Amino acid sequence: MKKEYDFRNAKRGQVVIPKGKTRITIYIDNDVLEKFRSRADSAGFGYQTMINEALREYLNQPQESLLNESTLRKVVREELKRAAHH
Repeated sequence: MKKEYDFRNAKRGQVVIPKGKTRITIYIDNDVLEKFRSRADSAGFGYQTMINEALREYLNQPQESLLNESTLRKVVREELKRAAHH
């Protein structure tokens, strides 16, 4: 082992970068996370895998089907309810 090491050009990060996956930090509502954890436990695999699959399924939907009148009405109702409580 060297007596001294030169870290002037060193970079922080993982020593080995996993292929096909990226570690991120994300904020998710507690109730949403608990539902994913609960469902993942029942299904017998990790909640992060389940979240990844849900995101993939969402992204694989045709763009025009992502926001329809029913979804828009639901979002508006939720936001109006939330605004009324503040």
